[in-house]
Amino acid sequence: MTLADERLDELDDPSLSEDGRILLRCRVAADLIYRGQYEGARDALGELWPGVGLRPALEKWPAAAGAELLLQCAALTGWLGSERNVSGVQERAKDMLSEAEEMFRARGISKKVSEAQYELGMCYWRLGAHDEARVVLREALKPLADADVEAKAKIHLRRTLVEISENRYHEALAILEEAAPVFESNSDAVKGKWHGQKALVMDMLATAEGRPELFDGAVIEYTAAIYHQELAGHERYCARNMNNLAMLFCKLGRYEEAHGQLDRAGLIFTRLKDPGDLAQVDETRARVLSAERKYTEAARVLAGAVQAFERGGESALLADALTLQGVVWARRGAFDESAAVLRRAADMAERLGAQSGAGRALLTLIEEHGERRALSPEEVYDAYLRADGLLAGTQDAEDVGRLRVCSRLVMSRMAGARLHDKNFSFYGAVHELEARLIEQALEEAGGSVVRAARLLGLKHQTFTSMLQSRHQKLLPKRTPRERRLRSIIKKDA
Repeated sequence: MTLADERLDELDDPSLSEDGRILLRCRVAADLIYRGQYEGARDALGELWPGVGLRPALEKWPAAAGAELLLQCAALTGWLGSERNVSGVQERAKDMLSEAEEMFRARGISKKVSEAQYELGMCYWRLGAHDEARVVLREALKPLADADVEAKAKIHLRRTLVEISENRYHEALAILEEAAPVFESNSDAVKGKWHGQKALVMDMLATAEGRPELFDGAVIEYTAAIYHQELAGHERYCARNMNNLAMLFCKLGRYEEAHGQLDRAGLIFTRLKDPGDLAQVDETRARVLSAERKYTEAARVLAGAVQAFERGGESALLADALTLQGVVWARRGAFDESAAVLRRAADMAERLGAQSGAGRALLTLIEEHGERRALSPEEVYDAYLRADGLLAGTQDAEDVGRLRVCSRLVMSRMAGARLHDKNFSFYGAVHELEARLIEQALEEAGGSVVRAARLLGLKHQTFTSMLQSRHQKLLPKRTPRERRLRSIIKKDA
């Protein structure tokens, strides 16, 4: 019998009030949510649970019980909605959490105000709204007392997750080190999460700053995280650390070990019926397969992950998956499709406020297509300027290195084709020069084909033929063709 079962057995106590029964169910559900056992939390709430995204009927219950029920239903909606990839559910969870926060504030229960803010910050993070998540999580710390060590630990962990999502690794590490005393005096569950976050930061720093000595430390921290989560019975978090460890093994070229960790994680998420985390395992496996140059298999695995993220509205995860998809498609020779999906990834990440993700998608666009001349020099230049602006505050040495490499590629393209350039061909160079001159002429002529042809010293028919055959990508720059009216007056025969 589990602790949750023992607690629920207390419901048989005849002296327990209706208010007490509701609060007991909510306490058990909250514990299960923290353990990542969302289906168990739903069962613990029983008939009190209205369904994902649905607000419970609070008027049936006393005020204290109603506020607690709303908080747990909202929190479970956010986590279950993410797990099941339910579109739009995070917004509904945010609304319920904001209402619960106000109810607790009105009753002067500061610790519960903090708990509602903590869950609200997680909704913002799932949506990729990192600035909002950062602000809300800092606010969640303010109402807590010194004795609220577990609540503080939870918030510090989520704060680091937000910083990691923005490649602010030193900030994340500083949060973890400053809060170390909070974690050392906590449960296995909290210790496991602390080790996992520390491993993730060390992993990222090793890659970003070229410090390979940190990789060994990251492996140790991931292993410690899995150990503590197993002791705590937190299977879902064990599997997530296995997924992260697999990604580290991929970086180290230890592909067989990476697949082994992914197999273990996949079995756990399958048993837990968790399509959201399974999709993340698939994305990691696609990265491993891509590193092994098994692009056809990587494309197949990744397609399923992209569909899962799209169904669930997991925009931040989707943007990263689309960037990887762009690489895989380019390596398989689907260049037009690759360029399109990389632009989509950059636009999506930028709309979400995930500037580093958007910048990396644009760098990938330049790396995969900048030398293929599928992009004009102006397109390559514009992509670079945009990426440089998005990554202006990055601390990631890998991103800075990629910017430098891409800057040289941009300068080469802007200078024009040269005889010894990679992939040089005479007809390709002529085609690129034609495109640049035609684009300039159309812009100066305001889209008029007749005027543009005159500027280039070409006949109208010749210019139109070039547009429709060799330079169809420039057709949108011309003004719409005007139909010539026929005279209604017939001429004498």
